[in-house]
Amino acid sequence: MMTIDQILTKLDHYYKEDQLTEVEPFLLSCLEDAKKEQEYGIYISVGNELLGFYRSIGQFEAAFAVGEDVLLLMEELQLDHTVHFATTLFNVATAYRTAGKYEEALANYRRALEIYQKELPKDDYRLAELYSSISILLEKLNENENAALFLGKAIQIMEKQPGTRVEVATSRTSLALIELKMNKLEAAEKHLELAISAFKEDGGKTDTHYSAALAGLGEVCYRQGSLERSLENYEHALFEVEKHFGRKEGYGLLCGNCAAICRELGQSAKAEEYEVQRKKYCPEA
Repeated sequence: MMTIDQILTKLDHYYKEDQLTEVEPFLLSCLEDAKKEQEYGIYISVGNELLGFYRSIGQFEAAFAVGEDVLLLMEELQLDHTVHFATTLFNVATAYRTAGKYEEALANYRRALEIYQKELPKDDYRLAELYSSISILLEKLNENENAALFLGKAIQIMEKQPGTRVEVATSRTSLALIELKMNKLEAAEKHLELAISAFKEDGGKTDTHYSAALAGLGEVCYRQGSLERSLENYEHALFEVEKHFGRKEGYGLLCGNCAAICRELGQSAKAEEYEVQRKKYCPEA
């Protein structure tokens, strides 16, 4: 049978060539071959790939079934204390989270975290990935304090890795948006300014996250009463959104924010211009 490297190379080819209809039968065939040959390492790796594929196309029940099958096999092989087992738990948890099954996701994330913290160095990047994923879940559960705590831990690890400047900036933006929910304006402002500085150093290529950081800072400034600075950041975000995505709903929402600030500043003509754009691209706002 194929080695795991050969399997992953062929799988990568299917993805690159957008041959997604080939992925499921190919991975199922590889699972069957691995089972027959008792190549359990390959079976586990392929199972995780299939789990991720099912999650990506929204076939959640199939993802859960594959995940539980792989976990059961690993328990039978007495691998349930290993990093590989924790990684599978991580993948299963993310499938549950994506499907909206938050309690099941949390239980699996907790098991994965217990193993990772025991078996991995404290600055291992895999811990940062897990912390970030747990943060996303906790925010969905409205546990914003804990969500911010876990994302902060992830950032501390990311900062120690080479080549992660933009990733750290993206995470800082997410953290600031959580802090905004908790009305922690000074903390949010600090993280957004650091993120924006990093995005500028990168040339502003990370369009979605850069514009989100700018809009977030616009919100912070508005709540602080700095209307001119708020408008400046919202207009910069508007420019970035139009440049990368064109004039769509997101553009309209930002126009609505700009219109509201212009009215407060007494700039009625400019406010009306923004309001026309808001109604055109986001009439429901």
